[in-house]
Amino acid sequence: MHHSFPSPNVLAVRFSSIGDVLLTTPLFRAIRLRYPDSRITVLTKQEHAPLLSHNPHLSRIIAIEPDRPTTSVASELRAGRYSHLLDLHDSLRSRVLRVLVPGNWSSYPKHRIERAALIHAKKNWYRDWRPVAERYFMAARRLEVAPDGRPPEFFLAAEAKAEVDQWLAASGIAQARPLIAVAPGAAHATKRWPLHHWHSLIGQLVRQGRDVVVVGGVADQAIAAALTANKPTGLISAAGRFGLQGTGALLQRAVALVSGDTGVMHMATAVGTPVVALFGPTVREFGFFPYTLAARVVELDLSCRPCSSKGGPRCPLGHHRCLGDIGPELVYSALSESLS
Repeated sequence: MHHSFPSPNVLAVRFSSIGDVLLTTPLFRAIRLRYPDSRITVLTKQEHAPLLSHNPHLSRIIAIEPDRPTTSVASELRAGRYSHLLDLHDSLRSRVLRVLVPGNWSSYPKHRIERAALIHAKKNWYRDWRPVAERYFMAARRLEVAPDGRPPEFFLAAEAKAEVDQWLAASGIAQARPLIAVAPGAAHATKRWPLHHWHSLIGQLVRQGRDVVVVGGVADQAIAAALTANKPTGLISAAGRFGLQGTGALLQRAVALVSGDTGVMHMATAVGTPVVALFGPTVREFGFFPYTLAARVVELDLSCRPCSSKGGPRCPLGHHRCLGDIGPELVYSALSESLS
C-alpha cells in the first residue's frame, strides 16, 4: 500500500553526537530518493552542523547555539509547518520540543531496558539486532522508506580537501605513499586502547615505510603528543588541527583508519575509508558498530562485556582486559586484511 505524500515537509531532530548524527544520513538519502520534491530540515547542535552542511539530500540545517533556549527553538519550528516530525534523539530536550511543537511526531526504539539488562545483569533480551542507522527508519515509518544497506555519508567541501592536501604536503607526506590514520582518543578512558599498544602498532607501520597520521580533536592532543614525541619520519599529528570537515577530508585521504568506538570511526565509514575498530566496554547489540562492509571489528569474548553503554573513567573490575588484551599483532593483521 503506497501512501502518496506528494512532497513531505520533514523535520528531523538529532542534537548530538558525531556518530549518531552521521548515522541519520542513510534515512535522509532514502527519503530524498523516494520523495525527490520533499523538504528535509535537520535540527542539530551548532558544533555538529559541519557533518551535514554539504549533504545534498538536505534542504536546511537548523544549528542551535549552546545557550539558545528551547522555547526559542520551538517557536522557530512551529513556523515550519512540518508534515512529519522525526525525533531521532529521544532525550529530555527533544521530548520537551515534542510538547512545545504540536504535530505528527514519531521516534525510534532506544531499547533502554534491554541495554540495562545486558550491562548490569549480563542478560541478553535483545530481539532487535538492527544497527541504529536502521532503527532510525522506525521514526519515518509513515513515509514508507527502507534502508538501502549503504554506509552513512559525510559530504566534504572542496576547501576542506584543499586545506588537508596543503597541510600534508607541508608536513612532508607524499601523495604516492599509503597514509594510515589512527584515532587513539575517546571521550571515556575505558574506550581507549592502551598507549603502549598504539606505540607498537605505529612503530611497526612506520618501520615498513607507511605514513601515519594521528587524528582527533583538541581533547586528544595530549595522547597524540605522547605518541609522536620522538617524531619519527612519516608520523604526524593532526589532533586539534582541523574541524569536522577537515578531519573528514584527512580520513578520506587515508587508506584505512584504526580507532576505538568513537565518532571518528563513523566519520571514516561515511567518507568511504576502511576501518579497523577496537571495541571494549561496548558491544554490537547497542547498534553502533561501524555501519559499512568495509570494516573489521576487533573484540574479545569476555563475560564482563559490556560494562557500560558509553564507556567510563575506569574499568569496573580494575583490569581493562577488554582492550588491554587486544595485542598490536591482532590489530596489525586485521589492518593488513583490510588493505589487501
